[in-house]
Formats: sequence, C-alpha cells, structure tokens
Amino acid sequence: MKKIIIDTDPGHDDALAIMLAAKSEAFDILAITTTMGNSSIENTTRNARYILNLLEREDIPVYSGCDKPLKRELIRAVVHGESGLDGIDPTNDASLTGDAVERIVELIEKNSGEITLVTLGPLTNIALAIEKSPEIMKKVKEIVMMGGAIRVPGNKNRVAEFNIFVDPEAADIVFRFPVAKTIVPLDACNNVQMFIEDFEKITNTKLRKPILAMMAPFIKNINADEGVNAALVYDALTVYFLLNPSVCKVSQYDVLVETNGDLTRGMTVADLRTKPESKNILNVVESIDKETFVEDFIKILSREEKNGS
Repeated sequence: MKKIIIDTDPGHDDALAIMLAAKSEAFDILAITTTMGNSSIENTTRNARYILNLLEREDIPVYSGCDKPLKRELIRAVVHGESGLDGIDPTNDASLTGDAVERIVELIEKNSGEITLVTLGPLTNIALAIEKSPEIMKKVKEIVMMGGAIRVPGNKNRVAEFNIFVDPEAADIVFRFPVAKTIVPLDACNNVQMFIEDFEKITNTKLRKPILAMMAPFIKNINADEGVNAALVYDALTVYFLLNPSVCKVSQYDVLVETNGDLTRGMTVADLRTKPESKNILNVVESIDKETFVEDFIKILSREEKNGS
C-alpha cells in the first residue's frame, strides 16, 4: 500500500480528492497537512477535518501549516466561496496545530524512500520543509503536484495556474529540488469536466447529499468565473493519476517557475525545444482518460463504509 501525505487547501476539488484517496483503500494516508490557498488556513484546516469526519477517518492526523505565502500576500480563490466549501460551510473547530512542516520532515525521516507527497495547493509547506531539512526531504519517494499550465492558458492570470500563482517562490524551490516530481497541470485537468448528473450517480448514503450540496454552488461559481458549466476536479485527478496511471499520458519536460514577471507571475515555463538548456526534468501528465476517470470516481465514492453506515 502506497504511503502518502496529502498537503492540501480544501477547496471543493481537494475535498473530492481526499474522499477518493480514502475510499479507494489504495493508500496508507499518514497525514493531511493543510496550507492556505483556496481559503484561509483556518478554513482549509476546518474543511479538512470536516471531510475526514464525513469519511469516518478521523484516525488520519491533520496538521495545519502556513497561513501565507513565502514572500507575498495571500490571494484567495473565488470559486470555493467564503468558507472554502461553499454549500456546506463547515462550522467545526479548525484546531490549528501549526506544525505541518515539522511533521512532514518527521514522517519522511521515519519512512525513508517510501512516502509520496501529494500536493493539492500552494507549495509553501513543502518549500519550507525543503529549506529546513534538505537532506531528509531528499528521502521522499516522489512529489506529485496538482499545478501548472504547459501548453494552455492559466486559470489565475494569462499563463499561471492558481496553486503556482499563489506562491511562485515556493513552487520554484520545489520544482528545482532534486527528487522525482510529477505535475498534473491544467492541460490534463481542463478536459475532464463533471456535471451535476455525474455526482447524482454516487450512491453512498453518507456522502451523496453533502457532495451534491457542495457541487451545486461550485459548478455555479466556476461557470461565473471561467465560463464552464461543470465542475473542474483538478485535485481529484491528481489522486487518480496515482490510482490508475495507465490511462494517463505522461511526458517529460524541463520546467521552471517564473517568479519575477508581472504578467507571467507563476508561469510554469517548459522548455519545449529539442535540446533543453537545463536538466530540471519533471514528469508532466498531459492527459487523463475522461470516461474512465468519471466511471471509476463514481464507483469508488459509491462504496459504503465497511460498518454499513
């Protein structure tokens, strides 16, 4: 069973990703670490705890992390609403721990070469862990990130995907770090859209109602912001890549992050020439089979809990 840490900023699609990871029973989820991004650190941590409670997986520890980017003010997403989970608006306690960076380092040291870091938000926690303990962080098995836009427009500015845009300095640190890295960029995510009719097919008695409550405003907000009348489930696709890489097209590119440009803040710049200048090679998921993903997603989230609840 693959050992993972999920670093996340829930977020509707983050919530779906956590559900998919937990319900798949394919992962040993050692921790959920939270960061700001889609909403404040208080909201994202509250939302993570809410989702684990919904899944009856409160055995998974939640460690809260950074409340702002390395060098910039936080620019929050708009499609997730004020709470970060518009439609649900959890009211449970956030119970901030503030020790995500330390816990990430600790877990990787204890599980040398075994942990996949699955990052679904800005990369601030991971960058700080690298700066704090670079030799220990080299013992990570791989880092799989939702982020970037290679051949398609950005969703936060003309060229940048949101997670990279929020903290480009952190992304630059992580992208340059010499470990195995994979990104699932907008190139793969934009073509996989889920409609409310898809979510209505989920039969799990505990998850169906809150998922539908979340997805209705999420789809409405995406339509208002991006002109797409469907849910874009970026983070769930990142987890799915680990579940079923056989239906994903993966290429390798030299990719660096733009940190200085005013118009190009957070751009993931791939060297598409035949002879790249540097050797900062990342695996880039260019496409994911939509039909297979949607079918598997509905099937996995429809599984009832083992105790029958």
